[in-house]
Amino acid sequence: MSDRDMSDQARKMKSSVKENLLDRMRNTHQSSERNRAARAERELPTPVRRQQARFEDLPEYKQVMTQKMVSEQMGIANPFYRAHQTAAGATTIIDGRELINFASYDYLGLNRHPKVLEKATETIKTFGISASASRLVAGERPVHQHLEEAIARFYGVDAAVSFVSGYLTNVAAISCLMGPQDLIVHDEFIHNSALSGIKLSGATRRLFKHNDAADLEHVLRTVSGDYRRILVIVEGIYSMDGDVANLPAILKLKAEYGFWLMVDEAHSLGVLGQRGRGTFEHFDIDPKQVDIWMGTLSKTTCSCGGYVAGSEALAAVLKAQAGGFVYSVGLAPALAASAIASLDVLSREPERTARLRHNGELFLKLAQEAGLDTGLSVGYSVVPVLVGDSLRAVQLSNELLAAGVNALPIIHPAVPEGLARLRFFITSEHTDAQIRETVRLTAEKLKALTDRNFGLGSVDIEQMMKLLASR
Repeated sequence: MSDRDMSDQARKMKSSVKENLLDRMRNTHQSSERNRAARAERELPTPVRRQQARFEDLPEYKQVMTQKMVSEQMGIANPFYRAHQTAAGATTIIDGRELINFASYDYLGLNRHPKVLEKATETIKTFGISASASRLVAGERPVHQHLEEAIARFYGVDAAVSFVSGYLTNVAAISCLMGPQDLIVHDEFIHNSALSGIKLSGATRRLFKHNDAADLEHVLRTVSGDYRRILVIVEGIYSMDGDVANLPAILKLKAEYGFWLMVDEAHSLGVLGQRGRGTFEHFDIDPKQVDIWMGTLSKTTCSCGGYVAGSEALAAVLKAQAGGFVYSVGLAPALAASAIASLDVLSREPERTARLRHNGELFLKLAQEAGLDTGLSVGYSVVPVLVGDSLRAVQLSNELLAAGVNALPIIHPAVPEGLARLRFFITSEHTDAQIRETVRLTAEKLKALTDRNFGLGSVDIEQMMKLLASR
């Protein structure tokens, strides 16, 4: 055998040994992996078969069904989701009957104003119905900018941002500006949309007694912790009670404690102030003292959506980072145009606000003279009549409907049981005669229900729950 053949044979033997060694290593590794997987499988707990929850078993559903069953047993019709067959204002049509209507946000009667309808129609002809995209990418239209400029001028601030939903405005703005390192202090009666925004933000939450600046100061003074930012939230006119925030007192605290102040103007725009410019005009203060003006477009401006007004920097942050703006479709062009036209009419016709003030004062005066409990209302856009019992409030609403008046109840859980009420939304278009007739009927029918002790007190709730459980 030549030296070359011996060398080739040595190489082959070496290669064979190497391959055998690699095979053994691979087999050992695979065996080790199999053993490890087997051990891990043996150590895993036995899977527990989880039964999927049914919506029918949710306590929330059972509460709804209990209320429904109680109503059915007592022969009480559901007062909610009544379908209107016309544009609802001071009057409306339901089931073919014309009714006096106190369930509309159309505070200044602009929903059918010729200039508003004309502007909406023109805009539809040009832009169609929808913006069809987020404004950031393809939904921007000139009318959006015009609306924001009009809102900023109206408030006397630098800039504004419009959102596709009033509820979303609070959720998006609060969760964008505040975070887990921050503190939010709010009036205990603040709107649910603000509460949702606070929850989403992850900020620490504290509340103060309703419209009590002294208690707000107590909360601010006793706050412990090094917070990055502090935000205080109030409403101009409180939507459930109809009273006005003590803005001057809160601004004094702002100067001392250095927090941001957010004022929800949903029920104040077009209502407060000689020209309907809102809470700042009502108290004759500089609007720039308030950091964040928030409001909705569905009430005085008879459109849909919401807005935030304030500094240029505030608007820039919201347009760049507020999820409810960046990732949501732009406001429908016709709705933006309607809001612009409404603000224009409001500026040109301040007598509408004056008529609304007269009507609110008259309703409050007559209601109190009739012995009705109007709670904290000061007689602007919202006047509640406290009934106490939820079932009684529902039945009162139904009996008023039968008598020709549409006013809706607010019941548990929207308010605590014992604070159920009918909420009357006053407009500039109501007549004195309509107001007098409504107050008379409300007092008369509520007295009859009270005398009969009509309400939850006469219902065996435990028996009702047993019936529900057996279904």
